[in-house]
Amino acid sequence: MSNKREHIPVHQRPEWSALKSQCNGLGDLHMRDLFADDPARFEKFSIAIPGALLDYSKHKITGAVMNDLIALARACDVEGARERMFNGEIINVSEKRAVLHTALRRPADEEVYVDGEDVVPFVHKTLFRMRDFSNDVRSGAWTGFTGKPIKTIINIGIGGSDLGPRMVCKALKSFEIRQSQACGQTIDIDVRFVSNIDGDAIHERLQSCDPEATLFIVASKSFMTQETMANAETAKAWLVDALPDEEAVKHHFVALSTNEEAVRQFGISPDNMFAFKDWVGGRYSVWSSIGLPICCAVGFDAYQDFLTGAHAMDHHFQSAPLDKNMPVIMALLGIWNRNFLNYPALAILPYSHDLRDFPVYMQQLDMESNGKGVDRYGRTLEVKSGPVVFGEAGTNAQHTFMQLLHQSAEIVPTDFIMAARPNHPYQDHHTQLLANALAQSQALMEGQDNKDAPHRHFPGNRPSSCLILDTLDAYHLGMLLALYEHKVFVQGVIWGINSFDQWGVELGKTHAGTLIERFENTQKTDTLDSSTAGLMAYLQEKFINS
Repeated sequence: MSNKREHIPVHQRPEWSALKSQCNGLGDLHMRDLFADDPARFEKFSIAIPGALLDYSKHKITGAVMNDLIALARACDVEGARERMFNGEIINVSEKRAVLHTALRRPADEEVYVDGEDVVPFVHKTLFRMRDFSNDVRSGAWTGFTGKPIKTIINIGIGGSDLGPRMVCKALKSFEIRQSQACGQTIDIDVRFVSNIDGDAIHERLQSCDPEATLFIVASKSFMTQETMANAETAKAWLVDALPDEEAVKHHFVALSTNEEAVRQFGISPDNMFAFKDWVGGRYSVWSSIGLPICCAVGFDAYQDFLTGAHAMDHHFQSAPLDKNMPVIMALLGIWNRNFLNYPALAILPYSHDLRDFPVYMQQLDMESNGKGVDRYGRTLEVKSGPVVFGEAGTNAQHTFMQLLHQSAEIVPTDFIMAARPNHPYQDHHTQLLANALAQSQALMEGQDNKDAPHRHFPGNRPSSCLILDTLDAYHLGMLLALYEHKVFVQGVIWGINSFDQWGVELGKTHAGTLIERFENTQKTDTLDSSTAGLMAYLQEKFINS
């Protein structure tokens, strides 16, 4: 049961008022002074756990500020909300669902109950099927309609059914190459992703594909997602045109879904459907059967390590005291920067080519989860919630938007993410990469005084965190994703919002469905606003009726 303390809006709590006083008291204090006054600042404001280090000393905080932030977390019952999530209680209140992506990475000997059913056996049964299927695909035992082994896999999904597996497959590519070289085995499978409804996307992905050796993975919880099913139908038509037999679909399509009837109607055998439960949210679904393309791309053993790393972070999040808890500290820093220092954005800068898609993944995880305007009780949110998230891989970011981060009047807190050990043999490259990351963090904090050349003057005093993983393998990647999942969850608890629905996404889908019907049926548009009606008329003249 939820705690009555939850019903108090966060801005009405005395802990919130105490933090406002702390913020006012800091005034124009510069972080340079904080470091000059305390040589042990790094030791006080960093957390090391097996596999990762978080340095948050370059934030405009003091010990008193952190104490008050921890007090706010306790007042908002973060610890109780955490246990309710892990225990399978219904915390997604608008959809009346449990939120149990953490159960997807629990060991087989643990138990998690939802509506009286232990869900862990289902999770591991699905994992065994994913293991067997991906092993068959990678070994060549699974063949297409004409008997050819699979050489190309195209994952068709959108949102969490695309961003998670796409990002992980890219992130682990170098790791996979290194592992393959070490064991003298090369798996020649090209895994591609299609999400956008734009026909150019699927057209590009189908180029150079051999229909006899191509496997399509259609990932949709409902199996009715507009963009996904349009792309799936196009892929199906392409396949049947090349292999003129509807039976070919059963050999070249598998489904990741909860809707068996819709899967069957599409032409995919239920034997080739990998199910997951409705308590798996889209942006948290990479740990479920949605991760099947990862198993095919890098092997099931690596995927299992990915789950194990996430579970290790789950254990840390559940067991570490709040003031030594990495996800909690990251969440509280975000609250401090967003609500008290009024910084509107967050830059995610992975100094890793393999993590180049991580900022986009984080955009969905953070902004779709916490970009809300009402709280869990339907009240208008009186405080600012999720920040605008953007980013790029370093050092590319240094040659795009870092100028703004260093000198603009708009201050943007930054997360620098590094791997201590690389997956490549070029040590000099890695030394330069790490030096650049540390230099950017240092420069944002210190700034540079130059009265003679104002264009070379940088005020500094700009907050950043440095997160260092031991290396970027499947285990540590799992830790990284779970870390940010829990950070976003904690912030949602403090703001009092439901981080697990996304009704803004549904609103856009509803409007799109209506307009598609109008385009296809050329219905009158007199019930639309003049802008939408005028744009539709223009497009009908230029394209649809041409």
